[in-house]
Amino acid sequence: MKTIVIALGGNALQEAGKPATAEEQLHVVEQTSEYIADIIEKGYKVVVAHGNGPQVGRLVLQNEYASPITPAMPFDVCGAMSQGMIGYHIQQGLKKVLRRRGLTPDVVTVVTQVVVDGEDPGFKNPSKPIGPFYKEDEAKAIAAQKGYTMKEDAGRGWRRVVASPQPIEIVELGAVKRLVEGGFIVVTVGGGGIPVVRDADGNLEGTAAVIDKDLASEKLAEDMDADQLVILTAVEKVSLNYNKPNQQDLSAVSVAEAKRYMGEGHFASGSMLPKMEAALKFVESKPGRKSIITSLDKAVEALEGKAGTVIA
Repeated sequence: MKTIVIALGGNALQEAGKPATAEEQLHVVEQTSEYIADIIEKGYKVVVAHGNGPQVGRLVLQNEYASPITPAMPFDVCGAMSQGMIGYHIQQGLKKVLRRRGLTPDVVTVVTQVVVDGEDPGFKNPSKPIGPFYKEDEAKAIAAQKGYTMKEDAGRGWRRVVASPQPIEIVELGAVKRLVEGGFIVVTVGGGGIPVVRDADGNLEGTAAVIDKDLASEKLAEDMDADQLVILTAVEKVSLNYNKPNQQDLSAVSVAEAKRYMGEGHFASGSMLPKMEAALKFVESKPGRKSIITSLDKAVEALEGKAGTVIA
């Protein structure tokens, strides 16, 4: 059985234009679970990773607004809360779908810490979008009031951005490996993992950041010696000149081509660029490894070589 790490994008957890309620998120997750179940039925060992940008942003807002009544939780704790919330919904949704299909694997979430370097340059240049989208004037007003860094996000609006350091070590990796070997479907490195740094004594301390979920998923896939990294997003294929009259969809990309396209600036830093960086890093980590970037509904076809963009 081949092991694949599936990195779920935001569209797998929340539908654009719908209310950001727990009920709506669970409904979307159940729809997403149908596609994950399709992959499991094909005989793959599946490990699930996911983002948390909108969710952790809302948790931070909730904590800030409630601070006159109860102390606000720090950013790393909000990240842990989002892992538990989203993992719980994936456990519920995926298990429901599996049971309906007569499949028996249990689904378990591991609240996962990921070590980062406290001197990572990402702390000096915040770049990871979190929370809701704003119009430009709203974003500037919030930045002036709260001191947040606000940036335009790939033509979709303005969002708060926080530090996004590189993942160095997945703390709970051993537990994840044993669970996968035991037949569990594991949900891990949610939101890129809870970012922690080691102090002088080797103890772990949480830090205010969001690790890119695609880069954390790559680290997970590499350290687990997975066969494939599958990054699921809102589009079927990676494109050059995206949303322009001369848009060109890519079916297969070599390492050299991927590097050239990234150097030419074809991929937006807030959306496709980290996906391409993660896919490329995984492919280069060991001969024979393959990465796929595609949409949820094309995942199985992409694994069969009939859809998506393959980096190899």
